Amino acid sequence: MVHVRTKIERARPEDVAALSKFSVATIHEAQGRLGAVNQKIKPIDRNMSFCGSAFTVQSAPRDNIMLQVAISYAQPGDVIIVSAGEYEDAGSFGDVLANACKAKGVTALVTDTGVRDTKEIIDLGFPVFSLSVCVIGTVKETLGKINDTIVIGGQIVRPGDIVRGDADGVVIVRREDAAEVAKLSQAREDAEAGYIAAYKAGKSVIEVSNLAGVLAAKGLTTDE
Repeated sequence: MVHVRTKIERARPEDVAALSKFSVATIHEAQGRLGAVNQKIKPIDRNMSFCGSAFTVQSAPRDNIMLQVAISYAQPGDVIIVSAGEYEDAGSFGDVLANACKAKGVTALVTDTGVRDTKEIIDLGFPVFSLSVCVIGTVKETLGKINDTIVIGGQIVRPGDIVRGDADGVVIVRREDAAEVAKLSQAREDAEAGYIAAYKAGKSVIEVSNLAGVLAAKGLTTDE
């Protein structure tokens, strides 16, 4: 007997909205270089971007029955995030299920296995981030867990944590840290805007980053 958890504490919409303004790289750096999902999990189109509350799925490799269960119970704003054993040789998700997600208001899919029908999914405008693109079909045999803690791409993800994805990849933010991470991300963006303004004003990278002393201490010299 496998029990499906459908009632979970989701991320607050205001926290999702706040973090959606920042890039994956900014969020990763702002929270102490934490939360980056393995770089092999990438969008099927670099223009895809999303931010939402994690709806977690544990699935057997080359088996998408639990993914279909998850889509049935997911709510608008959820990001379905699937741990399927880092198995590349399977197309566990395609345009039919993408349409099902879109109809339910699901925000995105992140999976550590393969997907297919990528042209149709891109045309549909549904964000999909996957380990591979593969046409090999899947079975519907093995039950797994819904909305338990999973590990995907080297990161622990709990139901309701915030998942942010863009052209560079995916980052996870713990639900209880979201408001603080948004503040830190804004501070980082403000600082970087100052660096860019200084470069445009003619200052060098060494000046702006205060590297002269560090470089001298390490023994770097120039012929100037």
